Amino acid sequence: MKLKPLGDRLIVQAIEEEETTASGLVLPDTAKEKPQEGTILAVGPGRILDDGKRESIDVKKGDKVLYAKYAGTEFKVDSDELLIVSQKDILAVVED
Repeated sequence: MKLKPLGDRLIVQAIEEEETTASGLVLPDTAKEKPQEGTILAVGPGRILDDGKRESIDVKKGDKVLYAKYAGTEFKVDSDELLIVSQKDILAVVED
């Protein structure tokens, strides 16, 4: 399925990190916090401003980003867990 976000929305795939304790125990999914880091899969064209122009989007497809903890709407496509977030919920771009 191909998705195209509208306005200033982005489609993000969360980066799931395996969490282990200091002693080496792997934590189950129920004990983990929601991830706040992900990779952008698709970017909308930008929202339309009051003057009729489009707002520019500060991120692009492929960027690794940090987003607000309870941001966006989660959904599932095939077996992938994805998230649709607004550009305002993106906190930072992770640079390697």
